[in-house]
Amino acid sequence: MSKNTSTKKRQTAGLGDIRVIIGGLMGIYGVILTIMGIVMTDASANLWAGIALLVVCGALLLWNALDPTLVDEGESITGGPVTDKKN
Repeated sequence: MSKNTSTKKRQTAGLGDIRVIIGGLMGIYGVILTIMGIVMTDASANLWAGIALLVVCGALLLWNALDPTLVDEGESITGGPVTDKKN
């Protein structure tokens, strides 16, 4: 009996994962709003919104670290094989 022993190399999506992109943007906005909420004495809504964004950012980045998206090497984003188009 012969088994197919060819295995595809798998790698993580890395910075291309949507959780990293959205988490990073929420983190940037969260830092800005938190600083604005601390500096401005009458803007407590900014402080709470900034803290909430930082919590969501941390959750998304933690989710990506614990369960990374694996992508087969040699496949395109749409899932099909990568081919070189030479005319």
